Amino acid sequence: MKVLVFIEQRENKLKKASLEALSTARKLAGSAANVAAVVVGGSIDGITAELKNHGADTVFAVSGATFENYNIFNYSSAVEQAIKSFSPTVVLGMATPMGRDVFPRLAARHNAGIATDLIELKAEGETLVGLKPMYSGKAYAEVTFQNSSIQFATLRPNVFKADASDGAANVSKLEVAAADSKLKTVEIRKDKSEKVDLTEATIIISGGRSLGSADAFKILNEAADVIGATVGASRAAVDAGYASHEMQVGQTGKTVNPNLYIAAGISGSIQHMAGMRTSKVIVAINTDPEAPIFKIANYGIVADLFQAVPLLTQKLKELRG
Repeated sequence: MKVLVFIEQRENKLKKASLEALSTARKLAGSAANVAAVVVGGSIDGITAELKNHGADTVFAVSGATFENYNIFNYSSAVEQAIKSFSPTVVLGMATPMGRDVFPRLAARHNAGIATDLIELKAEGETLVGLKPMYSGKAYAEVTFQNSSIQFATLRPNVFKADASDGAANVSKLEVAAADSKLKTVEIRKDKSEKVDLTEATIIISGGRSLGSADAFKILNEAADVIGATVGASRAAVDAGYASHEMQVGQTGKTVNPNLYIAAGISGSIQHMAGMRTSKVIVAINTDPEAPIFKIANYGIVADLFQAVPLLTQKLKELRG
């Protein structure tokens, strides 16, 4: 089995979640010689160097001013060229906004099957078999491929382990022309926060509408600074204008899988729990002991978040000295 991995970057910085896909590819392929990675960006020499000892013998690099800003037509053309050069039977990536954009397009071009947002993946001969959450995480489906010469799959971030592995990571530069498209990426505007993106965060503390205002989120930010967390929000808090959409966790926001998820003042709607219920450890803080969030929480605190969160922050400060 030959596996090609799409490595994501932002502002020419490696997205660490892609290393999870690379480690998974190495296990599926059984040999670094059967694993390749493709990186697309403006100036990516630093990224290709980082990929050494992560399981691939070959790294296809597509770089230049044309690829500085993400553009679906240019990026999919670049990955398409890597597919032609390597002839993989499997193409792996992450179930991120970029992965959700690129992979369906590539699968359609190849008239091939695609399995998305997988939390388990194995090979049965030359065929992939994956496990995918469905119905807001209430059921799991085993998915596989039939009559597909090339198989596309995306993995849920923070589920698969990124192990160091052998691999020479020899760089092969590909020349790819800009796609003939009317779509041009002129500028990318982003939040100025230096916090780790929710989809990659190992610790998240989220707030709900009961916080009452955007200013009240400062108590979550203070706690996040102590434990190195990223702050999230429920859809209700976002709709109320207390938090930006980039912070939204849930079915219509971001799906997260941190080691620790703290839900402060979030009752636990089906839509919210669909985006965070696979977190390793869940701590819920709510005044309502019957709140649905407590049904999936590992630890529950029935208390006012305005009292509990500052106290938790203080105790964490003491523990950290």
